[in-house]
Amino acid sequence: MSAAASQPLPFHFQFAAGAIAGVSEILCMYPLDVAKTRLMLQVGGGGGDQYKSILDVFSRIVREEGASRLYRGILPPIMVEAPKRAIKFASNDTYGAMYKQLFGKDKLTQPLAIMTGVSAGVTEALIVATPELVKIRLQAKENAGRYAGTMDCVRKIYAEEGLRAFANGLEATVWRHALWNGGYFGSIFAIKEVLPKAESKRGELAVNFVAGAIGGTIGTTLNTPPDVVKTRIQNFNPARGAPPYTTFLAGARAIAREEGFRALYKGYVPKVLRLGPGGGILLVVYDHVTTYMRANLM
Repeated sequence: MSAAASQPLPFHFQFAAGAIAGVSEILCMYPLDVAKTRLMLQVGGGGGDQYKSILDVFSRIVREEGASRLYRGILPPIMVEAPKRAIKFASNDTYGAMYKQLFGKDKLTQPLAIMTGVSAGVTEALIVATPELVKIRLQAKENAGRYAGTMDCVRKIYAEEGLRAFANGLEATVWRHALWNGGYFGSIFAIKEVLPKAESKRGELAVNFVAGAIGGTIGTTLNTPPDVVKTRIQNFNPARGAPPYTTFLAGARAIAREEGFRALYKGYVPKVLRLGPGGGILLVVYDHVTTYMRANLM
């Protein structure tokens, strides 16, 4: 590898590459995120008017609400995607360098890869918690006629619930992102160690996609329970009284006790279908864009 190819990119290049990768992944996979949210918000069994599957979610949304509802709530994640993905990748690189120096290592090890991922996830969670809350409110079935759009949602939350409401679910969001990033970046490190070394650019893209997809699947498996809890906390209507729980562990215990352990994995299938391949898309696009930047802009 040449010195130019191995040297770190300036932050503004990392920012741009992360933004492009994140927006690309969202545009490709967002309808699965809507399906995931609808399934996670279902309480109890699968009877009555509840959704039965991903296809049932898609068909009923299109039939009852219109196809555009599959992209409802996309503006908050698009608006936050540039700083979010920049922080995901740039802070992962920054924490990696910091931990290597702290522990006297010349290169990243498996434990350090997990530590850097978790640290990057905590940092990312602080940025995305409020946009996530707005997105969840817009995606929820019961809110279909309540909010006219993103800014109307923000205004009504502030007017009806106060400024502190925008921090609802922050602790569960930290759990969600710490577990996903730790699983994603930690497993990518291990997977790339065992996969055959790429002999061409196409082979390198294939390795990145496979590593990213497996990493995304592992991260999703680890972080779905806090995601379920976070989603319910952020969609709770204070008009119903005090929330039944406000933290991840309390919420996980309550959901497992009242609905069974499997309820903590509601929405897992659409989520893993999004974030498995989505993790591959992220890594491939980020690598492709940074490679282009090194070759043409540095």
